[in-house]
This record gives sequence, C-alpha cells and structure tokens, in this order.
Amino acid sequence: MDIIEILKEDYQRFPVDQTYGIYAPDVYFQDPLNKFRGVERYKQMINFIQTWFVNPKMDLHDIQRLGDTIKTEWTLSWNTPLPWKPRIFIPGWSELGLNSDGLIVSHIDYWNCSRLDVVKQHLFSSAIGSQP
Repeated sequence: MDIIEILKEDYQRFPVDQTYGIYAPDVYFQDPLNKFRGVERYKQMINFIQTWFVNPKMDLHDIQRLGDTIKTEWTLSWNTPLPWKPRIFIPGWSELGLNSDGLIVSHIDYWNCSRLDVVKQHLFSSAIGSQP
C-alpha cells in the first residue's frame, strides 16, 4: 500500500492502531511541546494521547507528496478531562521527510495557533472553543 494511503487511514483512526512500520527506528519528531528521536518514544506519545485525552480526533484536510517530503494539513481535537470537558482544537500541518527506503525519518508538526491559545481554550471553551 502507498504511504499516502497508509497515512490517510492512520489519520482516520488516530490515535488507535497507528502504522509504526512506516517510521525509521530513529525517526526525529518535533512539535511545539516535544522534541525527541525514536519510534518507541513516538509510540509513547501516541499512547499518552490515547490514554489521557477524551475523544481525540485528527481531521486530515490535505495531504501531498513532493519528492521525499510529505505535507499534511490537519486539525487535532479532543475533550480535556476537566469538569466542563472543553473541546480543544489545534489546527496545524506536518512535514514528513522520507529516506531512500521510503520510511519517515523526520516528522515535524507546526501549529496555526500558539500554546497560549490552547491554554485559553481550556479556560474559555464556550467563547473560543469552536473549531476554527
């Protein structure tokens, strides 16, 4: 199966049953909160999301491959397990770098909002908690 099709399916069922075999063992991951190397650490992060976030969802808006780079545009959302269960939305994009074997060697996420915007959604969910 083509890596684009695999990624589309992974986004649809995120964070459950992700296809870790498409990542190089020493994949480099970075987002506004994390920076690390290794597919095992990546699995731990996905497991954390699956364990602690309520109703996590990754909506894929666009995916395209340009040579050895794949770019995805998405919105990550979840309910935070606070008494008022705010729905949090993080719109963003990822740049995935591929090696000569077609494995993902770098996965860098960018957010279209600040970390402060995410904190504000927890506090003022009725005011700004709707999807952008």
